[in-house]
Amino acid sequence: MSCELKTTRPRRATTTRAGFTLVELMVVIVIIGMLAGAVTVGVRSYLVSGKQSVARMEISKVSQALETFYTQYDRFPTNDEGLEILAEPNEKFAEGLLSKVPTDPWGNPYEYNQPGRNHAYEIISYGADAREGGEGADTDITSDEIHE
Repeated sequence: MSCELKTTRPRRATTTRAGFTLVELMVVIVIIGMLAGAVTVGVRSYLVSGKQSVARMEISKVSQALETFYTQYDRFPTNDEGLEILAEPNEKFAEGLLSKVPTDPWGNPYEYNQPGRNHAYEIISYGADAREGGEGADTDITSDEIHE
């Protein structure tokens, strides 16, 4: 008869990972932040050009209302009357020529000059900075662009 001795070794406990480490989470957050920043920079130019297109469209709409005003009254509004007169109801236009006086996409009022520099009148949006001149989002948009 042989005698076998069995030696029992203590088993190592197997560890299973229950979640992510703090370092792994921080790496993922940094990567997501970098991607979001890249997308934001790429989309910003589309947002600016969209606002500029809206400003051109509104200037065109106001120009049409001014031309209608001229047809009815044989004159353009004075600088004192401004664009506000286009939104006022009167005997010829019960609801006015415009439902309201528009503001540019940056929330600033359009400037109206009569006479304009190159035409009988001029409507101006000074862009995002609300000051004359500028580039990019600060570019001025005028009714002269529409007349050309």
